[in-house]
Amino acid sequence: MFFSGSRYQKQATYTVVLADGTVASVVKLPLPGTAPLAGFHRKLQSERLDLIANYYLNDATTFWRLCDANNSIVPDALAAHPLIGVPKQGT
Repeated sequence: MFFSGSRYQKQATYTVVLADGTVASVVKLPLPGTAPLAGFHRKLQSERLDLIANYYLNDATTFWRLCDANNSIVPDALAAHPLIGVPKQGT
C-alpha cells in the first residue's frame, strides 16, 4: 500500500464508516519520536525538505525523518523553520 521506507509502512490500519455509509480503511498517524541528532542544518530561503533529506540521509523520500526529529507532524510547518535538526543515519 505504501512505498518502501514510508513512515506509514508499518503502521496499524483500521476501518471507519463515513457519514454516507462508505467504509474507509485508515492508517494510524505515527507520532514523532525523539531521534538522536547528528547536528543542525541552517535552511536557505526556498530550500526544500526533500533536498535536505537527500543531502544528509541519502534519500529524498525520508524528509519525514527530519519532521520526526524536529517534532513536526506537518512538513510545511518545519519548512518554515530556519534551523532544522538532522537525525543520525540509521535511527
